Amino acid sequence: MTLNLYQIDAFTKNIFEGNPACICPLDKWIDDEIMQKIANENNLSETAFFVKNNDNYHIRWFTPTKEVDMCGHATLASAYVLFDILNYQKDEIIFNSKSGILKVTKDNKKFKMNFPIQEIKKCDISNNLLNAFEIKPIECYKSMDYILVFENEEDILKSKPKFELLKDIDNRGVIITSKSKNYDFVNRFFAPKYGIDEDPVTGSAFTQLIPYWHKILNKTTFKAKQVSQRGGEVFCKLKNDRVEISGYAKKYFEGTIEI
Repeated sequence: MTLNLYQIDAFTKNIFEGNPACICPLDKWIDDEIMQKIANENNLSETAFFVKNNDNYHIRWFTPTKEVDMCGHATLASAYVLFDILNYQKDEIIFNSKSGILKVTKDNKKFKMNFPIQEIKKCDISNNLLNAFEIKPIECYKSMDYILVFENEEDILKSKPKFELLKDIDNRGVIITSKSKNYDFVNRFFAPKYGIDEDPVTGSAFTQLIPYWHKILNKTTFKAKQVSQRGGEVFCKLKNDRVEISGYAKKYFEGTIEI
């Protein structure tokens, strides 16, 4: 079996930046075990597979160790493959996923995703979270991930979490965030229990961050940066119970794999 494979750097205009995702279009679904092995072999934070279903596409995402319910950067990368490589002709791509309907349009050179926002609830900071970070957060929220709010951007940049402690949390991962001088806010994301110590740019994190920063900053349009080593800019707009998450993308390679 020969499969096409594309590696796309999402949330950046330049290769070697943003968050790389492998995209594997399929004519029909293959065994879950094979998809997981492909994701493990690719060894990126996400590999996305999609299958055309009438006028829409069904999309699934795999880390090197597990399938996940939502992924932003690999969805953006999938839209890049469809629009810019496979010559998708309509204005909007509709993906069916475990997180519901996800829509992507192309806005000039940016790709604009429309995702449901995630409910966040303030919570106490567990001992595991406290001990995993050298600096104590000023607030903690729980959603699909934990959100730890810090005093300033320097706390985010200098953070060196103890990943072994983060493997034991009862959520997907941990987002750390603060206000920023050059952006509305900055953030980083850690998910070691899913085989990702630090994710370069995490689109799905913004479905949780935007409800928080909307209340703090009293605005609906945001320019943010995930300040990982690779880094990536994310443009967001809150629209009722959904959020538009936009960014650029760049192809790194395309080829085939033999299974």
